[in-house]
Formats: sequence, structure tokens, C-alpha cells
Amino acid sequence: MIFGKTKLEMKVGIFVFIGLVILVVFILSIGGVKTWSSGYKVDFIFNFVNGVKRGAPVRFAGVDVGEVKSIKFYYESGKVKTKVRLTCWVSKRVGIPLDSKIWVNTLGLLGEKYVEIIPGQDYSQIMAAGQELDGEDPLPMNEIMKDAKNIADNVNIGIEKILHKEGTVGKLLYDDKIYNELDALITDIKKHPWKLFFKTKEKK
Repeated sequence: MIFGKTKLEMKVGIFVFIGLVILVVFILSIGGVKTWSSGYKVDFIFNFVNGVKRGAPVRFAGVDVGEVKSIKFYYESGKVKTKVRLTCWVSKRVGIPLDSKIWVNTLGLLGEKYVEIIPGQDYSQIMAAGQELDGEDPLPMNEIMKDAKNIADNVNIGIEKILHKEGTVGKLLYDDKIYNELDALITDIKKHPWKLFFKTKEKK
């Protein structure tokens, strides 16, 4: 009887153990933890990262190959500037040439921010674990809005000039003299198209 009870307890224990293993594997998979994968960490340095968060994807040639593990500020005394260090985990199957371009990209117009790596050409020099590479700073949204405002202001100024009969377009639209001269020129060319190929002699 005791032997049968012990055997039953072993079966229950094995079942519980297998269940826990499956649960842990499932949780790690959902969390994106790469416990069973091998890779290495590299640092990308920026002045501005435009909202990149820990856990953001890292893409190499458009393919997900890692993620941002930590984000830290550090002070570069030589340039008297605060910078941002993104420490990223990258799969070991990816070799990043030192002449690669690194920047912060966005999924869609206002989507998730991620680190984009455009592979370089020189595969004789590959980033080693712990090595750092400078990234290209994304354009802040306020700069984009400022440029858009400047364009809109310039368009408005151009329209105002046209409405006030200023500038070439304004004069062309509102000055009858210019219109009449152009109309006469076009009419003359229609009647005498050979004038298009006739070159007057220069006076010496």
C-alpha cells in the first residue's frame, strides 16, 4: 500500500514538474526573453533618441535581430554634451560592419520607435561585443513642424505677392501689357514658324 502511494506521488510530482517547465517556457516566449539564444551586446550612441524605449526592436536590413536592453545618459566632457547610450542585444548570427548606418526609425507615421541598422560594405571590420558606434540622430518633431511652417509661410508670401500684382507671376496674370506682348509673339510664331530656327547676325 505504501509502495503504491509513493508511486502515485512520483507520478503527480513528475506531472507538476513538466507543467512548470511548460509554463516557464511559455512565459519566457511571451516576454521575448532569449534565454536559449546566444548573442552579444553593443552600444549605439545618440544625442537624441526620439522616444525609444527599453525592449524596442533592433532591425538589421529590415529584419528583427535583437532589442534595446538599457538606455543610459552619459556626459561627454570633451564636447561638453550629454549623450544617450543604447545598449542592445544582437543575435550572434548578425555581424555589424563598422561602416553601417544606425538611426532611430518609426513603425508607420506615429508608431513604435526602433533601432534601424543599414549594413555597411566593409565586412572585414565587424563590431565586437561591448563595442560602440555613433548613430544618426532622428529629426525632432518640432523641427519638422518648424520647417512645415516655414514652407507654408513662404507659400503665403508668394500668394500675397501674386494678389498684389508683384513678381513675375503676378505681373503675368494681371499686367495686360505682358499678356498682349506674349499673345502677339505666339501669334507671330504661328504665322512664321521659321523664325524659331532663324539666328540673327550679331553686330560687330
